Amino acid sequence: MRITKYTHSCVRVEAGGRVLVVDPGTWSEPAALAGADAVLVTHEHADHVDVLRLAGLGVPVHAPAGADLPGLAVTEVSAGQEFTAAGFRVRATGGRHATIYAGQPDCANLGYLVEEAVYHPGDSLHVPGQPVETLLVPAQASWLKLAEAIDFVRAVDPVRVFAIHDAQVNHRGLASVNGWFAEEIGDRYRYLAPGEAL
Repeated sequence: MRITKYTHSCVRVEAGGRVLVVDPGTWSEPAALAGADAVLVTHEHADHVDVLRLAGLGVPVHAPAGADLPGLAVTEVSAGQEFTAAGFRVRATGGRHATIYAGQPDCANLGYLVEEAVYHPGDSLHVPGQPVETLLVPAQASWLKLAEAIDFVRAVDPVRVFAIHDAQVNHRGLASVNGWFAEEIGDRYRYLAPGEAL
């Protein structure tokens, strides 16, 4: 599989001519959706889903059951459900968005395990309960401490780790985050800049 990171939490997964895009939000580049066959949305926040862009795309969009996405036709997905999107096997995990402050916001959030290999948790630190080759770890958020992200990586124990959810960090802050991940996780960690692929 080829993985391309776009701004913030948007990731494009390609294999055999099939294209699956996860969390193309309002901050991500339109190029992320070029030739997309299907889209996975982890939750309803605009930094993870650009409703207007997806409404005109004309491809299947999978989103958590109960997500508030007016104007967007979606296939509703629940935690534990297994399905196929763009020819990829996907398992949904988790259930709720991480708490920011005093229980707010509280919305449905699913992580997606693609081909039992790539795990995108959305805005949560839900451990999927099975081996993961590639973990996409949130690097910064109002609901997150860096120590929690490092502990999450250790709990999942993946083969490789890439940072997502990083658009609110300037270059100095990102250098610090990357330094901590590299020191604590070792050579399993690599930062992909927007548009960079592996």
